[in-house]
Amino acid sequence: MLMKQKIIILGVIVLIGLVLGRLIVRLFLNFLLGGTLFGGNFL
Repeated sequence: MLMKQKIIILGVIVLIGLVLGRLIVRLFLNFLLGGTLFGGNFL
C-alpha cells in the first residue's frame, strides 16, 4: 500500500514538473521573440 502511494505521488510530481517546464519554455521563447504568452499585444 505504501509503495503504491509513493508511486502515485511521484507520478503527480513528474506531471506537474512537465507542465511547468513546458510553460517556462514558452515564456522564455516569447520573451526572445518579443511576444506575449497568450498571443495578445499589450500595445
